[in-house]
Amino acid sequence: MRFVRSNLFIDQVYRSGVEYPAPSNLTYFWNFGIYAFVCFAIQLITGIFLAMHYIADVELAFKSVENIMRNVNNGWLLRYIHANCASMFFIVVYIHIFRGLYYGSYTYPRQFLWLSGATIPLLMIITAFLGYVLPWGQMSFWGATVITNLFSAIPIIGSYIVIWLWGGYAIDNATLTRFFSFHYILPIVLGVMIFIHLITLHVVGSNNPLGINFKTDEVKFSPYYTLKDLYGVIVFLIFTAIFIFFKSNLLGHPDNYIVANPLVTPTHIVPEWYFLLLHAIPRSIPNKLIGVLALFVAIVCLFIVPFIHKPLIRSSSFQPILQYVYWFFLSICLLLGWIGNQAVKYPFVYLGQIATSLYFFYFIIVPTIFIIDRYFFEFDETDITIHRS
Repeated sequence: MRFVRSNLFIDQVYRSGVEYPAPSNLTYFWNFGIYAFVCFAIQLITGIFLAMHYIADVELAFKSVENIMRNVNNGWLLRYIHANCASMFFIVVYIHIFRGLYYGSYTYPRQFLWLSGATIPLLMIITAFLGYVLPWGQMSFWGATVITNLFSAIPIIGSYIVIWLWGGYAIDNATLTRFFSFHYILPIVLGVMIFIHLITLHVVGSNNPLGINFKTDEVKFSPYYTLKDLYGVIVFLIFTAIFIFFKSNLLGHPDNYIVANPLVTPTHIVPEWYFLLLHAIPRSIPNKLIGVLALFVAIVCLFIVPFIHKPLIRSSSFQPILQYVYWFFLSICLLLGWIGNQAVKYPFVYLGQIATSLYFFYFIIVPTIFIIDRYFFEFDETDITIHRS
């Protein structure tokens, strides 16, 4: 009986990894899912080894990180791989999301696939934030102070949430201990969500640049896409290695090489670059509660896309007006990221308010753009049926 079950499992793996039918016209933009999986695996392995030498204590945390860098054999390499691969992880996931928005990968029957995929960057953000606190440098301490204090804006229960997060009435040893615990546990949840995402993908099938389900022009995943993914992974690892060995601190902040000091506030408190877009939204709004609500809605927008954006033609390649709107939205996201790294003063606050409004406006205006594109460019019912099938 066990032998039969084993054969069934092997057969399922074979069908998923070798005989899985994939559209023949997938570009290298469809490789970013495997890049993300490689980054996750690297983060998991390096994180386990770093945890062996890290001490979650406010008196020893910074020293333990320096010990890893200076005294542990190849510890500097482990830490630089872990830090830079975190940035690479976010880069490939962000590109993966924007590719999905452009080609309509959230449309029927891929709504659950999109929802599981949208959960992954949310878990990544939480995990990365917890990890950012662990070195216990100046930016770690004050970043934790700013972010956790956002919850205090929630009426009635806000202060209790902050106390629970801190483990007391100030950011101290209890805070660091629980942040380390959650940083170690959440990757397991993230791995489960990645597995669910992959299973769902194999159930509904891959989208493609044309947005058309053409069963007559599919190829086996292996060897065609296996070799294509392998080539892409090699190029991606070379790109990552350049940062690790030659620009290892480019994506970090120099203040984090100063031990945390609650009595000295840094001149300009900024999070890691991959938080800057979300950081710019609440910071641009004078009212703290409204800013936190705006941040929450900005995240929720990604989850409700399949339910409010229902294009008649799946891919933006066939909708000229939508293409302009999409590239404008991408520019707004990049602008928000840049604003998030600037000081809270004129004109950055006003630019942030305008960019935040345009960010939300995109999700509201896109359903109207679908209708305009259809009537201006005269799609007939046959075109719509092909793209929605």
